[in-house]
Amino acid sequence: MRATHTPGDSPGAGRAPSPDQAHRKAIERLLSLQEQSGCWEGEMVWNTMILSQYVIVCRLVGHDLPERTRAAMTLHYRTTLTPVGGWGLHPESDTSPYCTALAHVALRLLGNHRDDPLCARSAAWLRSRSAGAGSVPTWGRLWLAFAGLYDYRAVNPLPPELFLLPRRLPFHPDRLYCHTRTIYQAMAYLYGIRFSGDLGHSLTAELRDDLFGRERRLPFRTRRRLLGTDTVVPPHPLLRAAFDALALYERRPPRRTRERALARCLDRVTHEQEATHHLGLSPVSSLLNVLVLHASGAGPADVDRALKALDHWRWEDPERGIRYVGARTQTWDTAFAVEALLTHRPDADTDTDAHADTDAHADTDTHADVALRRACAYLRDAQVTEDVPRPEVTARAPAAGGWCVSDSAHRWPVSDCTAEAVSALLHTATHVPDAPAPDERRLRQAVAFLLHRQNRDGGFGSYEPRRGSRLLEAANPAEMFSHCMVEDSYTECTGSALVALAELRRQAGQTHRETVSRAIRRGARFLLRTQCADGSWRAAWGVNRVYGTLFAVRGLRAAGLAPTHPRLKRSAAWLESVQRGDGGWGEHHRGCAEDRYVEHPESQPVTTAWALLALLQIAGPDSASVREGVRWLCERQGEDGSWHQGAVTGVFFGTAMLDYRRYADCFPLWALGAHLAARRRTG
Repeated sequence: MRATHTPGDSPGAGRAPSPDQAHRKAIERLLSLQEQSGCWEGEMVWNTMILSQYVIVCRLVGHDLPERTRAAMTLHYRTTLTPVGGWGLHPESDTSPYCTALAHVALRLLGNHRDDPLCARSAAWLRSRSAGAGSVPTWGRLWLAFAGLYDYRAVNPLPPELFLLPRRLPFHPDRLYCHTRTIYQAMAYLYGIRFSGDLGHSLTAELRDDLFGRERRLPFRTRRRLLGTDTVVPPHPLLRAAFDALALYERRPPRRTRERALARCLDRVTHEQEATHHLGLSPVSSLLNVLVLHASGAGPADVDRALKALDHWRWEDPERGIRYVGARTQTWDTAFAVEALLTHRPDADTDTDAHADTDAHADTDTHADVALRRACAYLRDAQVTEDVPRPEVTARAPAAGGWCVSDSAHRWPVSDCTAEAVSALLHTATHVPDAPAPDERRLRQAVAFLLHRQNRDGGFGSYEPRRGSRLLEAANPAEMFSHCMVEDSYTECTGSALVALAELRRQAGQTHRETVSRAIRRGARFLLRTQCADGSWRAAWGVNRVYGTLFAVRGLRAAGLAPTHPRLKRSAAWLESVQRGDGGWGEHHRGCAEDRYVEHPESQPVTTAWALLALLQIAGPDSASVREGVRWLCERQGEDGSWHQGAVTGVFFGTAMLDYRRYADCFPLWALGAHLAARRRTG
């Protein structure tokens, strides 16, 4: 630990609750947040992009939004406006030309006049850019082209013929990451037919002036001026050369080949819609699918059904209006909530506060058991038990046995969500009488699902095992995202899988037990091999090194490594070295893009909890760093049992920062419970 805390230098000094009291208050808060279905879910906050695209799609397919809905959507833009009059890529980012351009178009389509302060400020900011909205990344240019505001000649080519290539080729689209290929199969169709909607002559003219100002003709001349502040991965020189060659091809593509390619992409989009009950893998791809259905001549009923399904991704409250989340997180949040409630069972602890109300404790314990049974019933029923039909159409991996990030509706299960759900179910079955648990057949399915996601290097992918070379990242055309082209082996997925497989090994027969043991050994070797020199681990889905280190430590301890193992001691030393002077931990999201640890200016409760959960498995409850971290959590707890998380906690596609709102309710509780449980064990 780098600095020593002195009494009185924090807001809560002298009046903080004890760890037991803080733990009790946090339990009561978490129990109050459980939904009727038995799950927990907090909003996964991203940006206004999906809302803007939804509004544009509604206009292009002729769907009128009610006045109340339009007002609630405008409210969301109003509450997320940056100080300069635009919108950012995530809650902590600077103003983004991409998000601002799409938001400005959406606001006008919602009926806001160009003189409205929201529209006037965003237009002024865009016109202050050297090329207006002409520097938005590829996705932005495509969406503006869909709306009839951008010339396709200024868009990098995305020919649908790529999906006609032999699948054995190392660069076939089916070797790409699932989110990427589902997005591009729809984009390729729309690009291939040069889909362009009609917003009306006068509105189109006004929007072009707003977006590009006096330079509005510039984007219609060249593809070369494309790099702006949203660009984090400039196109590789080889990719630029490929774009030039494809642009020549696009001047006169063979008609029959183009027709076959369009039919292939349309078949893939239709299959994705059917396989996911019209939800799509995500709202990003689903919105594109709606446009494809509309552009292909599908009946109004089909388009309306697909558009209605997007309500699955909708989030609304009176404070921030209507928006669309990047993902729903019922399974993910519920699994962590269950583990947080289970880690320390207060009724078994003899070291409770002398002034505590015993009857109140008993009531809370009873309520917790009821909540845990309801949560496990939800998790049990959320398992995907059947594979999607005709998986070869879109190269789908087996889905049976897994759990999705949300519920089972869209049937895109993920390795770490599966692992955390399994662990929560098995741990609850051990500690809570009459708790629902999956039967043996479903557990076997879960084992098969997890083992299928293990890569040759021993690490685990997320939705699928890795299919393509990491060299494909050089062909990343998105510009605004990194690490988005291929599946990989991830620290977090591997750590979660090892925890679940260690539990499942106890349930398996002799044959399966050896198979699972071999997978655990390979996963542990992967984690040891990928540890950074400073003792930390990289993360792909959270911010950042502290998050990765937690999941690696969990996995290695589940695999059987002792706390005294040199690699674990090294990770503990690193965590202690980055502890802040006030006793907490805080990590800045900038480190995700820079591939290093970057300290946040302030300690954060979720990051502190992650660090404590890792340290408690290595250094134990008597560590000075642990004691200081627990004290920090107790001092920062609100009267309602909550913690304020001021920084983003998640990441997607390398640069898309996310704020998982329920993390602040689960992880600090989990850390306090782990501390109390460890203290009880050591006497």
